[in-house]
Amino acid sequence: MKADSRTSSRKTMPNIWGEGALFAFSGLDGETDTQSQFVATAGVDGYDLLIHTPTRRLLKLRPADIGEVLIATGDVLLADTAGGEIMMTYAAWHTLIGRLPENRSASVEFVDDGDAHKAELIVRMEPCSDGSTLTITEDCTNGDVIVLLLAADERTWSLAFGKHATEATNRAISAIRLDWQQVVEDRLSVYNKLPELSDPARARLLKKCLSVMKVNTLSAEGSIDHLWSTPDRVPHRAMWLWDSVFHSFAMNRIDPDNAWLFLRSVLETQRSDGMIPHMSKVDGTASPITQPPILAWGVWENYRYTQRRTDLAYALPRLERYMMWILANRDTNRNGLLEWMIEGNPLCRSGESGMDNSPRFDEAVLLDAVDFSSYAAADMMYISLIAEELGDKERSLRWSRQSAAMSAAIHRQLWDEEDGFYYDLAMDGSRSKVMAVSGFMPMLLENMPTARTERLLALLHDPQYFGTPLPVPSTAVSESAFCTDMWRGPVWISTNYLVITGLRKQGKEEEANKLAERTITAVQIWYERYGVIFEYFDAEDKTPPPACSRKGPPLERYDLRRKINTIRDFHWSAALIACMLLDVQTAMNRTAYIRNSTL
Repeated sequence: MKADSRTSSRKTMPNIWGEGALFAFSGLDGETDTQSQFVATAGVDGYDLLIHTPTRRLLKLRPADIGEVLIATGDVLLADTAGGEIMMTYAAWHTLIGRLPENRSASVEFVDDGDAHKAELIVRMEPCSDGSTLTITEDCTNGDVIVLLLAADERTWSLAFGKHATEATNRAISAIRLDWQQVVEDRLSVYNKLPELSDPARARLLKKCLSVMKVNTLSAEGSIDHLWSTPDRVPHRAMWLWDSVFHSFAMNRIDPDNAWLFLRSVLETQRSDGMIPHMSKVDGTASPITQPPILAWGVWENYRYTQRRTDLAYALPRLERYMMWILANRDTNRNGLLEWMIEGNPLCRSGESGMDNSPRFDEAVLLDAVDFSSYAAADMMYISLIAEELGDKERSLRWSRQSAAMSAAIHRQLWDEEDGFYYDLAMDGSRSKVMAVSGFMPMLLENMPTARTERLLALLHDPQYFGTPLPVPSTAVSESAFCTDMWRGPVWISTNYLVITGLRKQGKEEEANKLAERTITAVQIWYERYGVIFEYFDAEDKTPPPACSRKGPPLERYDLRRKINTIRDFHWSAALIACMLLDVQTAMNRTAYIRNSTL
């Protein structure tokens, strides 16, 4: 591909090849297959790819010099080396195609990655009559086969997965005949839907966000009948409740029809009793717990883009049944406040809350949870708005009253006047006094007292509590448990987005914009250093994300086979940063318009 080609002219495409970055075929482009686990991540050497099938294999792609990366998305690599350009992309979920430099100063090889103890792996090479070469790796344990085909020109190659050698070989042969330049253009076409930001670095970050969103979007499969989203193709490989809502917020800006499918796919996992599981898989299995109830918010936000009342009519009864299940099953003391399920695992006391190992739950007791109650009260108001939009005033009034009652209970029972903060409440009526980001969630409510907003802002700025170099820590600095382990201190983009949303709801637009700017800047810095968008970040801005703990200290060498460290190319981080970037650009455009109008 020449320097003046269409792809090379994309000056603000992501251009950092970082270890652990996801590389896989997207459901936005066609059929995907999660059960095969044919998903890759960027390796540490050259342009290697670790293939995450049950038996891990390594595609070694090594140019003589690494050159300059021109494009590095979740499904396209294009680099300019001394010997010429190097490229690889996906032809289908099961097949990669690639090109080596003109002077062939690069090698491509497919090998066992040293994990042979997990399966018996047979590797053989077969010459073809046209001068091409097949390298076949066959997993005798799982029965799958991966074929590497190097064409006679020794520049073009394809890598294909199959359930048997014939299937994999046929796929490799078919792919190697494709117009690879057109395939690359097809994979990159979605980026044309984004506005070009005025700052080139931020434009590149926005496209990286879309890349992460794209690679974590999957097609209908098994028990999931529509397009759906996952937090990350590796290691989670499943659909999660509140994650999917956050994903939909950004997808609304690009393709609201697909954003609706993200939401509908979650709604369709609803059990007969109304409960919606926090995690569901394509094989039909699902978890026995739920997750933060923000689905009605997601449905309402999507409606703002589509204006399809049929979607509201579809969602309303399901949202109502889900909320009724929550009210019936998560308010054991019947005081109008909600309690998260508490688990026996000390490393994950409350996966249901989404804040797995937060010190809020260290005592492993039920708590009237300020965040659960706030999410539910806010979502009941969105249910009310949906009912009103559909012309059902009686249902709308019923849900708005329920929302107001829970909001009142939050403000009455969970506010600590002395500390100026909202805490969880133990079953004996005492406040837990663990300061966590959850205490800011009442700002999502309609009837937040102004004086309390000001007191929360004071804590948000105070370096002894939440005023860290990178706000907002998941646990206050003042807590003895504060550290870099997941929800025990690090900053999460999801909760920052919720705090930003709450600030806007309380009329604190300037504060919201400042927090958004600081969040974007931090994510950009770490993206430019590592080439990925991380799951969470050190609030003190000292420890790089890969060195942060994740239910225990990280491994010295990144290896998902042995331990999950801070996840890379995490979907909601990318999606919500995309929302912030687009919101900031909109605000800048609005300011410029007002300024020009007054001249």
